[in-house]
Amino acid sequence: MAKPLGLTGEFFKRRDEWRKHPMLVNQFRYATPGLSIALVAFGVYLVGEAVYNCVNSSDPHAAH
Repeated sequence: MAKPLGLTGEFFKRRDEWRKHPMLVNQFRYATPGLSIALVAFGVYLVGEAVYNCVNSSDPHAAH
């Protein structure tokens, strides 16, 4: 069973409530708003370039 907080614990508990405010919690997801879209687009670009290089290679026996 948990020990009661007492006067000191209640004092610090009330002082730390701001840390759980919705504006301060889980902000890493919103720190870079376009990063996920940019990573997907860059990945599609890399795959497309690899396919393009394989299709248009000068040596027909050089499969990558």
